Amino acid sequence: MLILPGLIDAHVHLRVPGGEHKEDFITGSSAALAGGFTTLLAMPNTNPPLVTLENWQNAQKQADSQALCDVYHFAGGSEAHLDQIPKLAQQAVGLKLYLDQTFGPLRLQDHAAIEKCFELWPADKPICLHAELDSVQMGIALAKRYQKHIHICHIARKEEVERVAAAQDEGIHVTAEVTAHHLFFTEADAKRLGAYGDMRPMLQTQADQDALWDHLGTSIAVIASDHAPHAKFEKEGFESQQAFLTAQEALKAEEKRPIPPGIPGLESTLPLMLTAVSEGRLSMETLIKLLYDNPKRIFNLPEQADTWVEVDENAKYIFPDHPLYTKCGWSPFQAMRMTGKIHRVVLRGKEVYKEGIVAFEQ
Repeated sequence: MLILPGLIDAHVHLRVPGGEHKEDFITGSSAALAGGFTTLLAMPNTNPPLVTLENWQNAQKQADSQALCDVYHFAGGSEAHLDQIPKLAQQAVGLKLYLDQTFGPLRLQDHAAIEKCFELWPADKPICLHAELDSVQMGIALAKRYQKHIHICHIARKEEVERVAAAQDEGIHVTAEVTAHHLFFTEADAKRLGAYGDMRPMLQTQADQDALWDHLGTSIAVIASDHAPHAKFEKEGFESQQAFLTAQEALKAEEKRPIPPGIPGLESTLPLMLTAVSEGRLSMETLIKLLYDNPKRIFNLPEQADTWVEVDENAKYIFPDHPLYTKCGWSPFQAMRMTGKIHRVVLRGKEVYKEGIVAFEQ
């Protein structure tokens, strides 16, 4: 067996509070362990969002008591709660600013409020941006002006990664992450998958995807899942499971709601990247840097003693090799042939996963 460190997923949506029908701390952390992740960094676009110290502390306390692995929460930037940022900065792992279309209420459109977030946030913790196209350049300009570290989340386009590379050459403190689904899917897959391939940023062209691979391990320092589970009935456009089942039984479409963007990824990310290693698309050393070394350094995370992941890097199988632990119960990568299977996960000396089974007693 190949031994990896307990991996870090720097971008997950665990849906607590307010979206527990999609995911919760137990199911999300179970999916993490099944996917080889022992540390999760959770996003703040919950309901209510984590834009006040009270809301952040409530979510963190619940995670600490329920999650089967380590969970750290980001704080969210909000025009209505700028006064909370200095308090949140003392505890949150980073600040998340949504500058482009996203799922939830946290999109920032007032430039003065965005600048105030940069001004108030300390320089020793990253400001993570959902930024696309021109918003990437705006974030880079603000990082330079305020001498802050920005981290571009789920980068998706050739133009964006080239802007990041140019900023890094200029000495601006900017890092970037990419998701496995942007590395493995393009706009052609979005058409094939329909609602189950709808995400933000949207899937792009083959040329965009090629650029992501070209910059992987250099300008792009992190791979993250952007695990964003939604129930199947939501992806089908219905307000409830019952409405979805009723429509199926009647073989007719009811009035549908907007489709929420996002896909689950905690259980598929490492298998996908191990498959890429088997195909010679990246080295195992680079995989470890992208999924452990770099996120640990960027977010200043503590060591996990006696923690590791055992992988059979030569095992070939059809994904998934176990019933999915994510509450949403689906993956756009189902039925994909993969190489590299997660055999066993040990967290602080305790076996927490082995051959498809998560140990729920910690």
